[in-house]
Amino acid sequence: MTVSSIEEGNNISRILVEEKLAACVSVVPNIISTYWWKNNIEVEKELLLIIKTIESKSDLIIQKISEIHSYENPECIRIPITKGSDKYLNWITNVVNNNKE
Repeated sequence: MTVSSIEEGNNISRILVEEKLAACVSVVPNIISTYWWKNNIEVEKELLLIIKTIESKSDLIIQKISEIHSYENPECIRIPITKGSDKYLNWITNVVNNNKE
């Protein structure tokens, strides 16, 4: 997902983690996005949010982002985790399922 400012990125990250929709959100600064919007090609500086969660939280995250994001049509895509360390993936599952950590 992308955002236009560090403030918005930090706000969305905090909400997703506080509400246990995500175990972690990484904010990657300084990306340039080139895209079609309202019949124009736009080029904007943005930040990328990488949201670490489990598949069953995807719909809730998309709903939450649509409620709190400043963009009219925020990017929210799911890229499945096909492999990872068992310890890290278990940590994500435990956090978002409200298990003790």
